[in-house]
Amino acid sequence: MNALVLIHGFMGGGAQWEGYIDGLAGQFDLITTDLPGFGARSHLSPIDSIDGYADWVIDNLRKAGVVRYHLLGHSMGGMIAQEVALKDNDRIDRLVLYATGAIGVLPGRFETIEESKRRAQEEGSAATARRIAATWFVKREAAEGFERCATIAAQSKLPAINAGLDAMQSWSGKQNLSQIEKETLVLWGDRDRTYPWTQIQKLWTDIPNSSLAVVPDCAHAVHAEKPELFGRLIADFLAR
Repeated sequence: MNALVLIHGFMGGGAQWEGYIDGLAGQFDLITTDLPGFGARSHLSPIDSIDGYADWVIDNLRKAGVVRYHLLGHSMGGMIAQEVALKDNDRIDRLVLYATGAIGVLPGRFETIEESKRRAQEEGSAATARRIAATWFVKREAAEGFERCATIAAQSKLPAINAGLDAMQSWSGKQNLSQIEKETLVLWGDRDRTYPWTQIQKLWTDIPNSSLAVVPDCAHAVHAEKPELFGRLIADFLAR
């Protein structure tokens, strides 16, 4: 059975996928990650660069004996996945870039990274977790998956929040998009408040062998807002 590695995003965790991608479990060996400083690894020192996170992911896949795999990255995890795709090209079959972009300063985001840093310092990590998690959903705090998402986000402490924001702010992958060789699916919810269409269009047009899936009436958490459709899109792409 082919492996599918899933990399979560900023203030996410491996638990964010549970119950939402069950349909993929019978088709792929699902491997979820918890990046240092986030989720189940919130006790570990965070990494402050996208490149550093990519090296960490590759090292852990080697230790786990994963030889070949499909790769999916969500949000900040999509930035990490772009770097992994360049560094570990020979082991990757297909790539899914989900609700992400190639410009780490996040132009068009619901607030600038500098604003997020300032507010996290002033409001604390718990309040920041709930505020950021709400932006993932069209219905914000009223969304069915909000509380679960906020609980996972709340595992991230201020050092991890700052490190993640620094990692994104200092990164750009736009100069490397033409070097991504693997067949790639760019997947996006059309009401995403973090990555506007310009970011998605850049991935779609600049990665040579890419396809685009736009899911209507979804924000940043398509997997939680429309899990069945999300699963079908992923399965169809990886089964071609």
